[in-house]
Amino acid sequence: MTDPELDAELDSGVETAPPAASLREVVERSDVLVCCGSGGVGKTTSAAVIAMDAARCGRRVVVVTIDPARRLSDALGLESGLSAEPQRIDLDQDVHVEGEMWAMMLDTAATFDGLVRTYADDEEQIERILTNGFYRNMASAMSGTQEYMAAETLHALHHDDRFDLVVVDTPPSRNALDFLDAPGVLSRFLDHRIFKLAMLPTRSGLKVLGSAAQPIFKAIGKVVGSDVLADSLAFFQAFSGMETGFRERADDVVALLRADRTSFVVVASPRRDTITEAVWFARQLADQGVGVAAAIVNRVQPEFGEIEEPARATDGDDVLSSLWANVAELRAVRTAELAALAPLVELTEPAPVQVVPLLGDDVHDLDTLEQLGHHLFPAT
Repeated sequence: MTDPELDAELDSGVETAPPAASLREVVERSDVLVCCGSGGVGKTTSAAVIAMDAARCGRRVVVVTIDPARRLSDALGLESGLSAEPQRIDLDQDVHVEGEMWAMMLDTAATFDGLVRTYADDEEQIERILTNGFYRNMASAMSGTQEYMAAETLHALHHDDRFDLVVVDTPPSRNALDFLDAPGVLSRFLDHRIFKLAMLPTRSGLKVLGSAAQPIFKAIGKVVGSDVLADSLAFFQAFSGMETGFRERADDVVALLRADRTSFVVVASPRRDTITEAVWFARQLADQGVGVAAAIVNRVQPEFGEIEEPARATDGDDVLSSLWANVAELRAVRTAELAALAPLVELTEPAPVQVVPLLGDDVHDLDTLEQLGHHLFPAT
């Protein structure tokens, strides 16, 4: 049996772009590139190297970390850390750089404040919201707020004329899914009946609120306290009229995350647990209609060539024998690691998988990022 819609699409003559042959080609095709992966696999350093290489290739790129840890600033060698505003990174290391590299860290509360100022009708409404106790707690600590503000920051940077590429360093992978889901969650929340009732500002609306939602809000008041409940109701009513702007923005972010020029790169290490996590994440992306554009596997045991131990060349030489035994052991480790990452390679085919060898030094500044870049983007 055939699918009529699929047949019509195939007959339409619309051609889809072939899969990228390399990580650099993925970067060249992208306006937004999101690095995802579990903790401790080199995701942040990979994001930094991608941004650095893109700048060297002429792009105006900003790399933003959603992870509240200082890993990105440490990788860039910035002792003073990163701020909520993009700051220019000087890449002039005896090499002419055509593009620009910028970096920043997400500030959840400041981003939320900026949205309020954007969509409020006047200064009075801004003041009522920004000084509301419920809002202050929500803007800094409520579950899901960070993820939505990360998506909002991505949207703002994508529309910033200073940049033509945004590289996003996400938190560990299962939290990164919250980052993808957050805009849709906000839209559904704004459409919820209780939210609409809570925002009715008229006297008749308050009567409806009292009859329809009183049991719910009474139960909430017992848990969180009457003062918190009063602040929350005051916030919802102060928010009146802004929900349309927030909903439209959330819909725009959803569209951006699923756009053709938004790419997702899964980062892993060759351990079975991190490969399992990367496979899980790749499947979740597929379920949401966005595929994996490339995968990076860091810290793989280096290859030691094809030279074999000469017959009887080590007889009686304990030092040489131990060296050959060590080489055999390291080769076995590499074989096991390549076998461990096979499920990720199989799942993401035909997307490129870039294998990066275990380096002798930690990545902690621009020089060591440059070394990592030679492996992520090998010369052709």
